[in-house]
Amino acid sequence: MKALGIDIGGSAMKGAPVDTRTGRLLAPPHRIPIHRGLPPKDGAKVVAAIAEHFSWSGPIGVGFPGAIEGGHIRTSANLHSGFVDADGARLFGRASGCPVALINDAAAAGRAEMKFGAGRGFNGKTLLLTLGTGVGTCLAQDGVVIPLELGHFPWKNGEGAEKHVASSVKDRDGLSWKVWGGRLNAYVLELERLLWPERIIMGGGVSTEHARFFRFIRCRARLMPARFRNEAGIVGAALRGAQAG
Repeated sequence: MKALGIDIGGSAMKGAPVDTRTGRLLAPPHRIPIHRGLPPKDGAKVVAAIAEHFSWSGPIGVGFPGAIEGGHIRTSANLHSGFVDADGARLFGRASGCPVALINDAAAAGRAEMKFGAGRGFNGKTLLLTLGTGVGTCLAQDGVVIPLELGHFPWKNGEGAEKHVASSVKDRDGLSWKVWGGRLNAYVLELERLLWPERIIMGGGVSTEHARFFRFIRCRARLMPARFRNEAGIVGAALRGAQAG
């Protein structure tokens, strides 16, 4: 089956049609920059524009960076506050004219990696982190992916951890790989102590340069880059979208 997967991030939306039997992208991703202040109605227009780019009329899965309940968005830490409590499936479905299913963005990446990627065939406990504007997290075991919000885990001065360890913070503050990797190491070790994963998979755009910071992370679990890198969210969103078709 085919579905259009759309991954919404803090600085861009990107999407592509996906063969949900194999996880293969059927066209190069189409990326549209956005900004944090983009209101929901304009965000819906961007989703529609991605669908129009591919002349798409089938099911769509949308990965959103926030807590999701059914088709509703419950938190929106890195996007417009107007998304909070919005019926995202209805909002994006009306704009695109397609059936839409919603999923947390990190959970989408987790589904992709566990079905087709770095976690394929592994049924032990896996922690997946997506590093970008914020930090997305999910936990998987026996093929079941559970979305979490551990990017907001209280850290220094009570601030959410993502305010210190997101890859956007590295860029914003001009941190070296060593300094940023050290921050990330402290965060990962704390999550490892609490959750005891057997594998830790890291995705997001910065995962393409994992060799530059993995050496600073001293975790017990096996540390792996996401196979799909920054496209995992697209693939996982499409898997969710297939359920809307």
